[in-house]
Amino acid sequence: MSGWKRSPAPRQLIGLATAVCEMSDRPNTGAYPVLRRVAYPVLLAAVLVVATAALRLDWDPAVVSPLFLVGAISYLAVLERLIPYQPAWRPDRREWGWYGVYFVLTMVSAAIAQTLVTMIVVVVSPLDPALPPQAEIPAALLVGSLGSYLMHRLGHTNPWLWRFHGVHHVPEKVNVGNNGVNHVFDIVISQGVVQLALAVAGFSAPSVLVVGLFVAAQGYFIHANIDVRIGWLNYLLVSPEQHRLHHSTDLAEAGHYGSDLAFWDKLFGSFTWYPGREPVAVGLSDPTSFPPTGALVTTFTHPWRRRTPASSSDPARPG
Repeated sequence: MSGWKRSPAPRQLIGLATAVCEMSDRPNTGAYPVLRRVAYPVLLAAVLVVATAALRLDWDPAVVSPLFLVGAISYLAVLERLIPYQPAWRPDRREWGWYGVYFVLTMVSAAIAQTLVTMIVVVVSPLDPALPPQAEIPAALLVGSLGSYLMHRLGHTNPWLWRFHGVHHVPEKVNVGNNGVNHVFDIVISQGVVQLALAVAGFSAPSVLVVGLFVAAQGYFIHANIDVRIGWLNYLLVSPEQHRLHHSTDLAEAGHYGSDLAFWDKLFGSFTWYPGREPVAVGLSDPTSFPPTGALVTTFTHPWRRRTPASSSDPARPG
């Protein structure tokens, strides 16, 4: 444990100074303000186009989903170079290497969760949905979004689940690359529960595909290190503005457990964003409570390590 210790106080002071300097350097001329305005609409349009094509052309979800995900990540990675929120949050080459490993593990974990639920989906999902697509898709989004919110919040409030989910909060920057920094079992448990909820609710596979495309795009968008503002839509949809607060070391502002629809946070009292509010620093409030991201084997075994009574409740990120 001693090798993990870092002092959070200097980091917060440095983060504040860096944020102030970098915000003052953000350009407001040329293509920069245009990209800030169109970045999110273009992503949503891509979701709509791909989802429509997938439904009409009967594309295989096992093919279209990963291809769309790679495209969305690539798009956001380019935007991180063009309109960065904080240039200091750009991953270096070594970090990209670790993020790549975690991304593969996250994809494998998601596939495991999907495989575990597939048989239930096939059995439960109706061949002829009771609702038309224009009604079933929003309903599936609501159910899946609520399930995701509850599982995410539980990952912060339940000491045992936090041992897995806390891995995601170790990086001291937020960008599209470290969205994939997760413990294998965190993904298996959380995504498995959400997919199971959709299956038991009886939503058709096409509706689940459409919702999945939107949710995947949202998950990487809210982690993207891009300087965008979505204004009043923050009260309907989750944005990077909100999710940076979720990763804040200041636990008073670290709410925002939703990753797609923002009104669950409003409904359950975890909405802390207001225009102009930005985190001073991101990461763990107690950096000594988890191994660093690069310690892959230690990170994987960390949840099962023997705990002292003082640390057994994992108070670093309460709900």
